[in-house]
Amino acid sequence: MQKRATWRKQEEQLVANWGAATERYRLIHEELSAVQADATPDPQLLLKAKAALAEIEALRRQVARLKREFISGDRY
Repeated sequence: MQKRATWRKQEEQLVANWGAATERYRLIHEELSAVQADATPDPQLLLKAKAALAEIEALRRQVARLKREFISGDRY
């Protein structure tokens, strides 16, 4: 029972992190879209966009790991 509570907290934290990361990426993407086509975007903004994508990719790997654990029977 202790493991299930721990796993549930991990999954809830992952969902919260996913939501926050996608929201950050959405806001950065809106800022990039607001830049006019002929203007070059701010390098800091491009770095933020790359960092947000890297964070989302890391979260995708965590989701895949949890899914593998669940399918293999190591979880629940």
